[in-house]
Amino acid sequence: MDYKIIKFQQHGDDRGQLVALENDKEIPFNVKRVYYMYNTVKGVRRGFHSHKKLKQILICTSGSCKIHLDDGHETREITLDKPYEGLFISHNLWREMYDFSPDAVLMVLASEMYDESDYIRDYNEFLKSVK
Repeated sequence: MDYKIIKFQQHGDDRGQLVALENDKEIPFNVKRVYYMYNTVKGVRRGFHSHKKLKQILICTSGSCKIHLDDGHETREITLDKPYEGLFISHNLWREMYDFSPDAVLMVLASEMYDESDYIRDYNEFLKSVK
């Protein structure tokens, strides 16, 4: 399963903390799109798709949430609750985001611009594509 947790270097002192992210350094691709989710209603699951070529890094900059990953053979449940950690997800992984804390902000860094044709939104189609 092509994912990994990336720990970003923290810089801080008595004034607070800072994390800097740069393309091809902390981020293993050129970021072409950034978006974030917040005020997610309790009990709601998001995602329910995979990508054909897009790579992403998910960072819960505030609060916490869980990520369900599925490569068609095995699954993993990842908790994101540290603003200095990111979850790198490659293409061909089904993903669902859930169990958002009330203060959760989930930021996503994407390797490509939005392209609907890159999405696989049907789980059975996803299973066929990875077999």
